[in-house]
Amino acid sequence: MTQRLRLLQTGPLPLAALNEELAAAYDVTLLSAEADPAAFLAAHGAGFGGVVTSAAIGLAPEVVAALPNLKVVSSFGVGFDALPVAQLQARGIPVGYTPGVLDDCVADLAFALLMDVSRGIARGDRFVRRGDWLRGRPPLDTRVAGKRIGIVGMGRIGQAVAGRSSGFRMEVGYHNRRPAEGSAHRYFDSVAALAAWADYLVLTVAGGAGTRHLVDRAVLEALGPQGYLVNVARGSVVDQAALVEALQQGRIAGAALDVFEDEPRVPEALFALDNVVLTPHVASATHETRRAMADMLLENLRSFAATGAVRCAVPGTQG
Repeated sequence: MTQRLRLLQTGPLPLAALNEELAAAYDVTLLSAEADPAAFLAAHGAGFGGVVTSAAIGLAPEVVAALPNLKVVSSFGVGFDALPVAQLQARGIPVGYTPGVLDDCVADLAFALLMDVSRGIARGDRFVRRGDWLRGRPPLDTRVAGKRIGIVGMGRIGQAVAGRSSGFRMEVGYHNRRPAEGSAHRYFDSVAALAAWADYLVLTVAGGAGTRHLVDRAVLEALGPQGYLVNVARGSVVDQAALVEALQQGRIAGAALDVFEDEPRVPEALFALDNVVLTPHVASATHETRRAMADMLLENLRSFAATGAVRCAVPGTQG
């Protein structure tokens, strides 16, 4: 059955071996390689039973509409804000994704960014490379140990970040839509209240309409001139214009960002700021994690072929 399933792959996935494995196991068509994707779907859309995509590429509603015989979607990534979940739910189409396997690497990067923006690691590297050390000393930085870390989104990744903070004797607070069951950490009922308490505000919350600009001017004001923002969630969670303004005016101490509102375009105003650390959406980009994500994507397809259900489904899309 798996050999007969025709897959529409929206674009190349960020692991060469996975693209090769999909092509070897299934009848795969790469939509992004078509000269006129809309015309191709109009002519051939009925022939596809599955879609493979990623959290970064997403899946357009018009593509789903052009696939009348679509039976399954398998996505490479933990985020599903770029997938038309309601549309797929309405058609009873299970959507596989890859949660759990990337938690540690995302938490690792979150803490690496926190350390960097506090201790000026990337800035210090630039300082040495420019030869500035020959002319003087760099400015003083900020100690991390013993500070307060506020986590927005105490899911698996948020819990992993909290675990890493224990080695630095940090006090942990968090905000969720509701208190996390079994958590011993302090709960705040608003992001602004958490920001006012925290030295570091770390974003690990899901993206989507419900969290768009959750961190706005008011939250940044609450974080204040001694506070740092770390974002490994989604760029849409932060009002980016308000963040740039707050950084330029010194209304927060600094920011470490792995995600942006309009990737891969990053506001050039951030490039000139030494209190900002920027990485190109690489929180899960390790050999180990990408392989585990690939294995889960493939397992979701195999599971669907064998049982009619994916192994790890986006909430609400399977039964």
